[in-house]
Amino acid sequence: MKKIFLLLFVFSRFTSSGQAGSEIYLFDMKVSDGQVVLSNGKNITRHKGYDNQPSFHPSEPVIYYSSFNDSGRSDIKYYDYEKKETKNLTLTHEREYSPIVTPDRQFISCILQRDNGVQDLVKYPIHGGKPGLLIFHLKVGYHAWAGENKLLLFVLDDSVHNSLHYYYLDKNTDTVIAENIGRCLQKVPAQNAMSFVQKISDKLSVIKKFDMSTGVISTIIATLPGQDQFTWLQNGQLMTSDGAKFFVCPDKLDTSWQPVIVEGDTTMLKGVTRLAVNADNTKLAVVVSE
Repeated sequence: MKKIFLLLFVFSRFTSSGQAGSEIYLFDMKVSDGQVVLSNGKNITRHKGYDNQPSFHPSEPVIYYSSFNDSGRSDIKYYDYEKKETKNLTLTHEREYSPIVTPDRQFISCILQRDNGVQDLVKYPIHGGKPGLLIFHLKVGYHAWAGENKLLLFVLDDSVHNSLHYYYLDKNTDTVIAENIGRCLQKVPAQNAMSFVQKISDKLSVIKKFDMSTGVISTIIATLPGQDQFTWLQNGQLMTSDGAKFFVCPDKLDTSWQPVIVEGDTTMLKGVTRLAVNADNTKLAVVVSE
């Protein structure tokens, strides 16, 4: 039962009938003088069931994501939004989650969940192939690259507790820097820093910054109630959602969330969770309830 609970806890909300369905929508995005405008939202998955955890390639028009197949196992797919083509990166017996392009752009790192409940961090060649192990002695739930050989890891300590690890791959050193965190781990643009959500209480969570040069952790802004997902724009703005609308923190001196303009049909915006922005801030990928 513990293994089943961990799967539910980490990857999504479940219902009594099984995995909650989700879709990924892609929006055009314009950022001007701090104002963010979204338009032309389109469903890029159109697949019954779980499609989640989108992540952009840093220089190509490609989105990687995790998608459940008919047997209830997840594979990594990718969508080319210029060619409008979807392909599989993996077709395996096990389950892959949270794909991210590695800093050298040669691999896709992801969580590999095995049938015995183990959750390793692995990397697949970006054009397909067999995975290589990165971390296998921790139960990794989520990860983010902090540098060429550095990672921030959301680690499942048990069925209730989690911790945030700062991990050097080349030195094999592991430092716990926080506990009771949210699922979103993000690099701060133009800084030697990472960001994460710290849960203070049942009603209060804050986005924090970890300065990798000094080791100092500081608070940026409180999250919207009940939310632990956010993303960074290249101009230093933070973007989040309350589940139905989008908001940005306008500048470094502002500690409030301001609404984002969404042009056109917004009926798909229900149960919004994950957000991902491409490198030139022209596209926003959004996960919504099916």
